Amino acid sequence: MSYPHKLSAGIADNLVAVLEEAIVFLELAPSERLTEEEVAERYGVSRSPVRDALRSLERDGLVLREARKGIWVTPMSLRDFDDIYRCRIALEAIAAEQAARSTDTALKEQLWQVLDGMKRAREAGDARLFFTHDVRGSELIYQIADNTTLRRLLKGLEKQALRYRYHLYQRNRSVVDLSFDDTALIFRAIVDGDAERSYALEHDLIEKIWRETRDAIRAEFGEGRK
Repeated sequence: MSYPHKLSAGIADNLVAVLEEAIVFLELAPSERLTEEEVAERYGVSRSPVRDALRSLERDGLVLREARKGIWVTPMSLRDFDDIYRCRIALEAIAAEQAARSTDTALKEQLWQVLDGMKRAREAGDARLFFTHDVRGSELIYQIADNTTLRRLLKGLEKQALRYRYHLYQRNRSVVDLSFDDTALIFRAIVDGDAERSYALEHDLIEKIWRETRDAIRAEFGEGRK
């Protein structure tokens, strides 16, 4: 198989990020088989950086490796979705609460720039751009919260969660609308320093998205491991 798109030497140094993006945006499909040879040919790099990149992705839970069976993109499933979102509900709510308690007004004001980007992307019907701004909003909340332990816990979840977030925005306009409307309220509560309301709004948003989309995730990806 021939792949026309080759990476420059500089991009090859960032192969992990390139592969992460391909997995998050479902360009590398869930359960897709990967080999070092095919990845190296696709991106025009040697097998050594491919080997290192796949190890990194394995640590982040984006690929699976099994002796004598090979490597493949981690499957998506209802069970995986449930596991991730049950954790996200609590952790994201704590992040919003602690962000509201912050006195860093300069960082808080950046939330409005994010919201403006989300609004323009929604109006354009660009789910990928909306997702990009939304993820930036989450990262900004983590930065404002300034809790190293919390950030470490969220980092362990976020790369696996991003695939589901993008998938939901891409497939369901109502999720985009819900996310935008409630995110505007969350940002206002954070800027106003209302910690209790920030916690409740973030908690309710993620729980609502989770509960309202479980059937769609089950229908598309199945229940998952027993």
